[in-house]
Amino acid sequence: MPHAATLDLRHLGKHYEVKGEALPVLQDITLTVAPGEFVSIVGHSGCGKSTLLRLIVGLEDHYQGEVLLDGQRVVGTSLQRGLVFQEHRLFPWLTVAQNVGLGLVQSGLDEAQQREAVREHVALVGLQGFEDAWPHQLSGGMAQRVAIARALVTRPQVLLLDEPFGALDALTRAHLQQELHRIWRAEGITMILVTHDVDEAVWLGDKVVVMAPRPGRIRRIVPVELPHPRERVGLAFSRVKEDVLAAFTQEKSASSR
Repeated sequence: MPHAATLDLRHLGKHYEVKGEALPVLQDITLTVAPGEFVSIVGHSGCGKSTLLRLIVGLEDHYQGEVLLDGQRVVGTSLQRGLVFQEHRLFPWLTVAQNVGLGLVQSGLDEAQQREAVREHVALVGLQGFEDAWPHQLSGGMAQRVAIARALVTRPQVLLLDEPFGALDALTRAHLQQELHRIWRAEGITMILVTHDVDEAVWLGDKVVVMAPRPGRIRRIVPVELPHPRERVGLAFSRVKEDVLAAFTQEKSASSR
């Protein structure tokens, strides 16, 4: 089982230069994610959720504040941080097993160890028997499972997910939410999910971070103190969802003043 890391964001800020002027994207983001915690991040388009993930994974630099993993400043990309995008981004000329194995190219494992790691993670996402299939032979949900396996095969300390189920139909999405929950419980790693789906955020998360836009900042952090496995119906679940949605209402009221 991989080591679960503590992630600390301290007064994080980011801006881009647009036509010679600074365009603020993130402002004073301070957040601690405990080892093995599942954190959901929700917010309207343009609030910097994806930029925040890119900073954590090391794809962006030139920012203010600190991104710390177990107390060490994040510099550049690393196998310690896996990332799953909304699109699966599989290479069409590689099989399922070969796509998953791409994550191990610089892992230092020998060929036998790589084959075993690929086998374990294909099984982890429930795709035994599809190792030699091509991406065009897979459904959208199956392709996204391959992307998750590829991100996990390196045994990262943190897995970041940027709207991984946003392009899927409702039934497939609900099924993969269950699968992601199962994988999180099995692997015990720290996970951070960006989503527009409040139901998804509450069902999966230990806490929900609600972001406000322009520039992106934390409006509120809502704890989800419900036992697993969770039911999507019932008064307790509905109350947490209402609590999260109330933060959006506060944001709308504040912007109209």
